[in-house]
Amino acid sequence: MRLRQIEVFHAIYSSGSMTNAAALLNVSQPSVSKVLAHAEQQLGYRLFDRVKGKLIPTPEAHQLFTHVKTVYEDVDRLRHIATNIKASSSGRIRIAGTPAFGLSVLPESVATFRQQHDSVVFEIETLHLDEMMEALLESRVDIGLAFNPVARPGIKAQTLARGRFVVLAPSDSRFEDGEPVSIRDIAEEPFIALNGRGPLGQALSDYMARAKTKFDVVAWTETYHVAKAMVACGVGTTIADDITARSLDTGDVKRLPLTPALRFDVKALHVANAPLSIAARNYIKHLGTHVKAFLNAD
Repeated sequence: MRLRQIEVFHAIYSSGSMTNAAALLNVSQPSVSKVLAHAEQQLGYRLFDRVKGKLIPTPEAHQLFTHVKTVYEDVDRLRHIATNIKASSSGRIRIAGTPAFGLSVLPESVATFRQQHDSVVFEIETLHLDEMMEALLESRVDIGLAFNPVARPGIKAQTLARGRFVVLAPSDSRFEDGEPVSIRDIAEEPFIALNGRGPLGQALSDYMARAKTKFDVVAWTETYHVAKAMVACGVGTTIADDITARSLDTGDVKRLPLTPALRFDVKALHVANAPLSIAARNYIKHLGTHVKAFLNAD
């Protein structure tokens, strides 16, 4: 079947009539009928029967549609990719980061980058890692920013910096500023736990499981910045990545070293076989410098 025949068959099958299919495809009804007739002639079997003025798919049509649907979705995705590639060639950088980077790192790095490159326009969105990978492969974004991303075919990862997990405690907690805190120390405090989503959450879950310690869990949350906000309100103590810990710092939370240390990588992601623009390459370099400075600022 040719692509036009696939489009017509998909439209008729999905809409239930020649008239509706013609409207969907923005063509005349005789044109739709002609393409369908040619398709059936080439295939050697009927795709629809007329029953009391209605088009009823044949058993062969039902079988064929399961495969045509996949092809049609791939073609539709290709159209989106073609449009997105055109957008990426303009003077803008499209970047996606996991939620923690949207609090301070990305806004600050964009602000400082534009001081030297004021003609560059940014499009920024926060996505979870799986969503980010799909956005990269579909050319919807140019650069991804993530913690410990799992390797994926077609995606190149560049390490920008290495960070660590820290303990976050209320400002009036018993822990002294700068004091290393262990899992056993935390077990004596009300604890705010995080669901282990993504590579970062899994790394923390594995670390805590190895400690074989029972925690006094008073709350569960999906995100580190919500856990930090609860710490600031005096709900309890938590463990978070140092990016979140340092973001939007209001001074009402103690940030303490976790011992033994648990570290993570901050990586920039982009499609391996699609060269980045000069502006995007310059921004990745700038972002690496900014993230390192952010993690070392005290």
